[in-house]
Amino acid sequence: MTARPAAEAAAPHLPAPHLPTPDLPARDLSALVTALPPAWLRDNCPCAECRDPRSGQKLFQITDLPRGLSVGEAVATEIAGEPAVEVLWAPDGHRSPFTSGWLDANRPVDSALTADRRTETGKELWTAADLAGRIPRARWADYLADPIQRTRMLDAVQRLGFALLHEVPRQEGQVLAVAATFGHVRETNYGRLFDVRVEPDPNNLAFTSARITPHTDNPYRDPVPTLQLLHCLENSATGGDSGLVDGFAAAAALRTQDPESFAVLTRTPVPFVFRDDRTELRADRPLIEVDPRGRIREVRFNNRSIGTLRLPPAELEAFYAAYRSFAELLLRPGLQLDFRLAPGDCLIFDNTRLLHARTAFAQDGFRHLQGAYADLDGLAGSLAVLRRTQAVGSLDPLAELLNGPGAAEYLGEEVTMAEHMLQAGALAEAAGAPAHLVAAALLHDTGHFTGSAGEGADGADHRHGHAGADLLSRWFGPEVTEPVRLHVAAKRYLCTVEPGYRAGLSAASEHTLRLQGGPMTEAEAAAFAALPQAADAVAVRRWDEQAKEPTATTPDFAHFLPLLTRLLHG
Repeated sequence: MTARPAAEAAAPHLPAPHLPTPDLPARDLSALVTALPPAWLRDNCPCAECRDPRSGQKLFQITDLPRGLSVGEAVATEIAGEPAVEVLWAPDGHRSPFTSGWLDANRPVDSALTADRRTETGKELWTAADLAGRIPRARWADYLADPIQRTRMLDAVQRLGFALLHEVPRQEGQVLAVAATFGHVRETNYGRLFDVRVEPDPNNLAFTSARITPHTDNPYRDPVPTLQLLHCLENSATGGDSGLVDGFAAAAALRTQDPESFAVLTRTPVPFVFRDDRTELRADRPLIEVDPRGRIREVRFNNRSIGTLRLPPAELEAFYAAYRSFAELLLRPGLQLDFRLAPGDCLIFDNTRLLHARTAFAQDGFRHLQGAYADLDGLAGSLAVLRRTQAVGSLDPLAELLNGPGAAEYLGEEVTMAEHMLQAGALAEAAGAPAHLVAAALLHDTGHFTGSAGEGADGADHRHGHAGADLLSRWFGPEVTEPVRLHVAAKRYLCTVEPGYRAGLSAASEHTLRLQGGPMTEAEAAAFAALPQAADAVAVRRWDEQAKEPTATTPDFAHFLPLLTRLLHG
């Protein structure tokens, strides 16, 4: 028997992407609703008897519904010109109307797509090299004046964990005005804002000139502040540079490389303690918190604030071995993004995900930052309202990209870029893929329109998957953008774990493969397979490779507009 490569043994077969019934005409909606769980469908009844028309809130308790619910009859109809179905329920005769758009957007899907927004699902995990040339930044005046810029920055905090604003007025208290653009300040024992500068009698090492290694702020708080802002007023001292580490990426790497240490750190509560003359704070939490499905939700790491663990000796031995492994990983070269805050810069970051650091600095100048804490739920809500109310819903810019730059040559293939993308979308649709995967297949090469259309011609990898996902995040959520971001990595993955896949690549795809890093290592392949949307990215990759037929007949972009419109942020 021939042994499989280690990478294939680690992740030989990704699960197939969830493929619910494709978009159905009105006459077939009855078959769809009868296949759905009755309790779920009835709980989502939109009628005025079940939901308050003004607030949308439910007017019933789950216990008010009869036991043994079933669909007695499902009748095709229309609501405001849209195909719909009216369900007559047994045993109580209640009637529930559902549009085809609502059913397509809300039908049950794989749990990888329905995770808590705080988890790793839907986020882009990164190392410093991944962000070369693409740090999310904007001028303060543009951020205030342009809703699209503000959306882009707040989305970056959700997706990457941080954003950087430049030219914020150097006024004391201005950090509170920044926080007010998306939420509310979380007041702590340090006040509504705090000064980060050398203090004569500091109660925290942050208020000295010492080096501070990557850490979470206020880990001794329950709950921990989820957002932190740091506004630079002065930075003329030698040293004092800043650093960020993606704690989720580090934790994911630990899960792949040392699963036992990862498990120990997720199940061991650690006492984080802070005390001074006026304050006594303690929170007992693991260094890595996961949700019930094992997805990373929070990293809480601060060597300065860990108290004394009181556990059986064997558990202490296991914890300290795992703690050291994670600490060494966090300091691994290449993981930390280093930069220097200039006067007027304001950094906003997710304190439950990113660890922040600074180098020591000499007292030959003055370093003064003002900080504040806020919360992710406020930022997420502001982002949702921005997306709902501003004019970013129009898909005209995407149509213009396909009809304009899309007519250009596609890296030496026999089809144009637009023909290639439309073919990929049509292949996904023909395969019965769910709407989000059809959209990802259709839009997977959008990044070529952001300045990387010559990818390969200049001997460089322009990371068009990342560029396309960044652009598409203006309209769509991670169920669309992450398969786009990962479709290049999926090619590298398949070349490693699937014998014969590489031989089927076109000459142009083989050329770009070499620029993109070649086949993955075994460790990289295992890490890729563990990503929540790896299966979707692989599906998009396969349609990508097939979509290069010069004589194929495909629908135009307008054909996909109804599907794309239903997927827009809302």
